[in-house]
Amino acid sequence: MRDFTLKAYRMLLEAFLHAGYRFQTFEESMTTPADGKTVVMRHDVDELAWNALKMAELEFALGIRATYYFRVVKQSNVPEVIRKIVAMGHEVGYHYEDLSMAEGDMTKAMASFKANLDYFRQYYPVRSVCMHGSSTSKYDNRALWKGQSLGDLGLVGEPYLSVDFNQVYYLTDTGYAWDGGRYAVRDVVERGTSLSFHNTWQIIECVNNGAFPEKALVLAHTLWTGNVIQWIWLHIREFLRNRIKLLARKNGTIAKCYEKLVRLYWK
Repeated sequence: MRDFTLKAYRMLLEAFLHAGYRFQTFEESMTTPADGKTVVMRHDVDELAWNALKMAELEFALGIRATYYFRVVKQSNVPEVIRKIVAMGHEVGYHYEDLSMAEGDMTKAMASFKANLDYFRQYYPVRSVCMHGSSTSKYDNRALWKGQSLGDLGLVGEPYLSVDFNQVYYLTDTGYAWDGGRYAVRDVVERGTSLSFHNTWQIIECVNNGAFPEKALVLAHTLWTGNVIQWIWLHIREFLRNRIKLLARKNGTIAKCYEKLVRLYWK
């Protein structure tokens, strides 16, 4: 069976439910953390906003509330999609990248962040935000919070800054793989366990066997799809992109060319 399809995603969610896991939004995990088996399902909507909607619909049908972080770029910021996801009871937050966009200018970046936060609060009373990795930028967007408190802006948390990953197991599909950490630039955390998975079926088996951690934050990007043509294209694209990212770390010319292509794509 093909991985990273909506069918595979549904099977993963059902495995958690059948094993007695409770789902919380990230905001809920910060304000009223649940006891016992708990999963926070987080989605970074880097692009393919309509895929996010399909994932949200699937979760809604199973009685699950998840968290969706939207960027301001047109590939992510689709008002119709945001409204529909909010209407289903999911949490919406801001997937910020203001410091990299401002080329490290803290004053400009914070002004941009506040304006974009106000924009997304038109759709949902945003109380959590999450940095976008901006892998081709030398600026880490989390540096925006040096000298600035999340609480000052009415925010209760930021996944990379507010979670103790020695207590909460972090699982991410970055690089179109559950074990794609070698391709990640900033989607990396220090975990208290070496537990890892190669595919979704291994996660499901672990959950079914009762060996999956009690507390988990799972990041599933919006590359999960029920469209075969899109699935094939995404596998080819991500395979090539992952290899280029590895080469870019060793070759400055490749890194510069890759950065230009990325800027052109998101323009």
